[in-house]
Amino acid sequence: MEALLDTHVLIWWWTEDDRLSDQAAEVIADVENRIVVSAASAWEIATKDRIGKLGELSGLGDRFAELVGAHGFSHLAVDHRHAAWAGGHPAPHRDPFDRMLAAQAHLEGLALVSRDRAFDDFGVDTIW
Repeated sequence: MEALLDTHVLIWWWTEDDRLSDQAAEVIADVENRIVVSAASAWEIATKDRIGKLGELSGLGDRFAELVGAHGFSHLAVDHRHAAWAGGHPAPHRDPFDRMLAAQAHLEGLALVSRDRAFDDFGVDTIW
């Protein structure tokens, strides 16, 4: 299986947060699965840090690449196809980070690990 992590899932995995569902944790922990992290998550984490929404996790963005590598995850860059799909999809959801993750999951054939029901509007496969 290949799965793309929503940003909150990534943070919860890194911090061993109890809000992570058992199914999500099993998917991420399974070494047979390819776990993918989007550049959009680096952008979202940096943005949340800049505006003070990370609290005690401030500085997490500075360790993004290190943490992705330490957990054996793969990086996924944002390209023009992702941007066009994210910007053009008719779903009413306005969050640019979620729109990008939906685009990447759809175009790259990845299941999206997220508790956010807003992804239902995009027609992508989700795991929670």
